[in-house]
Amino acid sequence: MPDRPFNLSGLLSNALAQPMAPGLYVVATPIGNLADLSIRAASILARADHVYCEDTRMTRRLMQAIGVDRPLRSYHDHSDEARRHEIEALISNGQTVALVSDAGTPLISDPGYKLVRDVRAQGAPVLAIPGPSSVTAALASSGLPTHTVLFAGFLPQKSAARIDRLAELAEVRASLVFFESPKRLRAMLGDAARVLGDRQAAVCRELTKKFETVVSAPLSEISAVLAEGIKGEIVVVIGPPEPVAPGIIADADIVARLQPLLETKSVSAASKEVAVALGVPKARVYALAVDAKSGGALGDTDDRSS
Repeated sequence: MPDRPFNLSGLLSNALAQPMAPGLYVVATPIGNLADLSIRAASILARADHVYCEDTRMTRRLMQAIGVDRPLRSYHDHSDEARRHEIEALISNGQTVALVSDAGTPLISDPGYKLVRDVRAQGAPVLAIPGPSSVTAALASSGLPTHTVLFAGFLPQKSAARIDRLAELAEVRASLVFFESPKRLRAMLGDAARVLGDRQAAVCRELTKKFETVVSAPLSEISAVLAEGIKGEIVVVIGPPEPVAPGIIADADIVARLQPLLETKSVSAASKEVAVALGVPKARVYALAVDAKSGGALGDTDDRSS
């Protein structure tokens, strides 16, 4: 037990008493657990003149849960320029506008950057109210390196396009973070294993919710240990590539990187991509690509690293 009583009500009362300057307030909301809503975020939602959100039904449930009733209007991927001008006009006239997404931090794979850009361009303040984010929650739970991270959002739905995008990311020396749907998860993990190699990965599901799970394993094994019929919101974290000393990359490793690319790219294009990613001469990769494309086998003495 704490030495002194909690004073959350005092903190909230103090936040509610603070004046709000006209501007755009980008407010992070819970990704599952309503208790994750910050005191500051609650005070902003309670005082804002207008609240713009992806789905008014989702945000209304949150507002009802905290006992707040404010005007709600939609702002989503299909909102046009007129809606942005409407918000800019409100702020120019001394109003306060809160922007929220359905869950988590707005603008993280959600609409909003054009609005922020335009509000800043007119000289009005934009204030971020930090809070829940499935990206940072997944990284914190994954057990994978976090000193350098790349958030890549959703990968393409089609396998060929997904493989191309993964190949572009293969050379990035960082942990990669993706959003994925349950129905495409296993296919995505399979493509990632083929293109990125057998890196460590974590599948984070329903973060902060009742059935939160985090499954960690190498990419070659992770699908086998996932529950059947997996559902819910999913974040995938894939660790960075292992550092490789120059000149010791085996032909078999190069061919493994080439094979998925050769299904959708020319020999030349695939060779260039792999050569850049692995830091090996393109001529060597090209020769292996020609062999692989023609179905040739690599023998123990057929290594071109020399």
